[in-house]
Amino acid sequence: MSGYVGILVSDPWLQNQFTQVELRSLKTHFMSMRRENGKLTLGDLPSKMSRLKVVGESLTEDEREAFIQDLYQNMQDEVDFELFLRVYSKLQAHATDRRGSGAKSSSAFLKAATTTLLHTISESEKASYVEHINNYLKEDEFLKKYLPIDPSTNNLFEIAKDGVLLCKLINVAVPGTIDERAINTKRLLNPWERNENHTLCLNSAKAIGCTVVNIGTQDFIEGRRHLVLGVISQIIKIQLLADLNLKKTPQLVELVEDSKDVEELMSLPPEKILLRWMNFQLKKANYKKIVTNFSSDVKDAEAYAHLLNVLAPEHVDSSVFTVKNPLERAKLVLQHADRMGCKRYLTAKDIVEGSPNLNLAFVAHIFQHRNGLSTQTKQISFLETSPEDTQVSREEKAFRFWINSFGNSTYIDNVFEDLRNGWVLLETLDKVSPGIVNWKLANKPPIKMPFKKVENCNQVVKLGKQLKFSLVNVAGNDIVQGNKKLILAYLWQLMRYNILQLLKNLRFRSNGKEITDADILEWANTKVRNTGSKSQINSFKDRSLSDGIFFLDLLSAVQPRAVNWSLVTRGVTDEEKKMNATYIISIARKLGCSIFLLPEDITEVRISSSIE
Repeated sequence: MSGYVGILVSDPWLQNQFTQVELRSLKTHFMSMRRENGKLTLGDLPSKMSRLKVVGESLTEDEREAFIQDLYQNMQDEVDFELFLRVYSKLQAHATDRRGSGAKSSSAFLKAATTTLLHTISESEKASYVEHINNYLKEDEFLKKYLPIDPSTNNLFEIAKDGVLLCKLINVAVPGTIDERAINTKRLLNPWERNENHTLCLNSAKAIGCTVVNIGTQDFIEGRRHLVLGVISQIIKIQLLADLNLKKTPQLVELVEDSKDVEELMSLPPEKILLRWMNFQLKKANYKKIVTNFSSDVKDAEAYAHLLNVLAPEHVDSSVFTVKNPLERAKLVLQHADRMGCKRYLTAKDIVEGSPNLNLAFVAHIFQHRNGLSTQTKQISFLETSPEDTQVSREEKAFRFWINSFGNSTYIDNVFEDLRNGWVLLETLDKVSPGIVNWKLANKPPIKMPFKKVENCNQVVKLGKQLKFSLVNVAGNDIVQGNKKLILAYLWQLMRYNILQLLKNLRFRSNGKEITDADILEWANTKVRNTGSKSQINSFKDRSLSDGIFFLDLLSAVQPRAVNWSLVTRGVTDEEKKMNATYIISIARKLGCSIFLLPEDITEVRISSSIE
């Protein structure tokens, strides 16, 4: 989370990557290295970084040197502390990838795109994403003068340098994520305005579920192609899989035989639901194989031939079942998709080469265009969510995105399912309070024995009590069993502790003392009062917060040029309140705050000190 002012560094991205404890430790190493020679250059780092954990242990000096040379042209450039941190962070990610992250295969795509730091890109993927952007943003008033982008060039990365394209793409994937009033859209942006757009983009990408660890605003400004493409691919994937849940597509209930299995279906990540849907349709065609991935299992195009025959038999070319050459079969499959009117951004070559990202996108497009499910939804009572269920779902989503923002070894798709072995919770605890976890007592996945999961979760509970969380009658087994109420209560306290630790580290504010809600309240009221505004609040449950005016006053107090008051409503009607709330969230993200709430959380005053 980055809702605090850097003490040791000014770059919001670097503030996101390290705790103040880590920054102080790295500052000590940096000063020591610089004292040895009087100054520190990029050429000195490969040897001197051997003393740093992970980077020194996992990479040889030659590997570190080759990696840094690939990132920077002049190895004689002098290194200040922020450049040192940037190099260290990227080397650390590279070293972690070399060792293997252990991420779940189903979601490996989400991390691989942004953390492996591969310096080559797939031209096929680039062309596919460019076509997607051209298709979905061609009518945008600001971007249409730059579109269509030529996929054979690198114009995509040039256009992305001002941040507007990525912000607009996020809104295509999850409409309403960014209040477009907050995007800087002048024809010529100054460096500050570009940086604001990139900061808004990165924090909004995290808020919709992208993993953007080790990516900063500078990477966009410099047009680092593999990183820009990695973010774009995640945003597009989120858009393509948006309908793969029971709320958007209740007909998916057909994939299970009885109501007992529906809850399991609801907990699956969208790509797993897509695979289950594909196999459900293939079963109708008596296709004998089970498709388990979007790569090796579809590269012969046989599964596609049978899938499209089930969904659109009127467009089938029977030769697709007799042709022997996989490439020719793939071409016939794509012709079938064209006759269906199905958008597709891959070639026959991409199919036979088993490109997982493009094949997944192809199947998702097929699902969106014609899913072959009954229009008559089965009547299952618990598909009708109560207000309480809706709130639980909202909180689960916020906590899930918050946990994933730390870049842990495993990307989680559902906090109630994916935290049950305790490992990711231990990793998150270690990020929030470095050194608190006793890793000698921890059991690393995959964990087959149930008691090993309980051991991990027992340590999670023990550490929570150590951090003074309220955990009366809570045991590790409650987490293993997926107790929703207790898991949400634990995560709320963990997030709140994280926020308070960040605030505590503000030297000018805390002088080492514990920060309380009262301290935050006093700070906020004082900041607003000093601007001459009369708006004040009595607590974080003050109903006057619903119109958003106090938050806008506070944002304006922190950065006077942040709020365009001509765009602010009076906040009287529900619609006006929502407009203010969406603007507040986007402005806060634009200023560098990581926020995982929805406009409704502000208008309904379901907020606490954790959003500051």
